[in-house]
Amino acid sequence: MYESFLIAGFGGQGLMFSGKLLAYAGLREGKKVTYFPSYGAEMRGGTANCTVIISDSPISSPIVFHPLNAIIMSQPSVKKFFPRIAKQGKVVVNTSLIKGEFKRKDLDIIKIPANEIAEKIGELRIANMVTLGALIKKLGILSLETVVESLKEVISKDRMYLLSLNERALREGEKFVARIS
Repeated sequence: MYESFLIAGFGGQGLMFSGKLLAYAGLREGKKVTYFPSYGAEMRGGTANCTVIISDSPISSPIVFHPLNAIIMSQPSVKKFFPRIAKQGKVVVNTSLIKGEFKRKDLDIIKIPANEIAEKIGELRIANMVTLGALIKKLGILSLETVVESLKEVISKDRMYLLSLNERALREGEKFVARIS
């Protein structure tokens, strides 16, 4: 098994947190992992992305040119990263911020209103967890329970009050995909 991931959007959307959580969950399940963050010129509001690789065998390079899977959280990221996603790739798109149709018909695109779901839960900042829960459900390569358990290791001490909201957001993303599948 070899799965590569791109998580892209703008700074402040929790993209690096999502990637780190995905990597920790892979480690918990005994996989080999890499996590490679990339920031734009600005932190909050600038472009940001990270790549994660989860594999059963050693990983020769953390660089991912054509990810098999992606979470795209902003309109500029569609333009920048959609062309790089591998054919037949699986992509979760945050339709709260991304409008319009997608030219690529060779991708399995999961459209999810992540911001609206996060707001219903009570915290806009957890839209990243909604999309991650959706991707985990779609792929089935990691247990959502492992991802939830990994939250305790990844979330910072000053944000522990968001632990239950993050878990709920992951589960809502999972439920959304279960409903549309």
